[in-house]
Amino acid sequence: MYDTLIAFHTLELIKESLNKICLRFSGISCSDDFLMSESGMMKLDSICMKLTAIGESIKNLDKVTNRELLIQYPEIPWKHVMGIRDIIVHHYFDVDADEIYRICQEDIPQLHRVITRMMDDLKIV
Repeated sequence: MYDTLIAFHTLELIKESLNKICLRFSGISCSDDFLMSESGMMKLDSICMKLTAIGESIKNLDKVTNRELLIQYPEIPWKHVMGIRDIIVHHYFDVDADEIYRICQEDIPQLHRVITRMMDDLKIV
């Protein structure tokens, strides 16, 4: 068994980062919005930073839960969530604005719903 308080706290931090991504992404209507202005580039940079933090936190969450928690939520490709951290950190100058836009548009809402559900499930335990 693992410490549910540590897992819950980690999920809170992840959810907080997801909320910040949603807030920062709200004014972006296409990937060019990231690239065509200094403020867009700042949003891209800050979203990438939060994606990096989420990827690292998911890796840590998997470790502290003895790899028991994430497998209960197979609708999320957890290895991809963790992998985006590596891509951003190790290939930052090659980050694709189109892919970050897609992640924000398609993946973040689903991840947010699942993280919320995980938190609700841990409260029950």
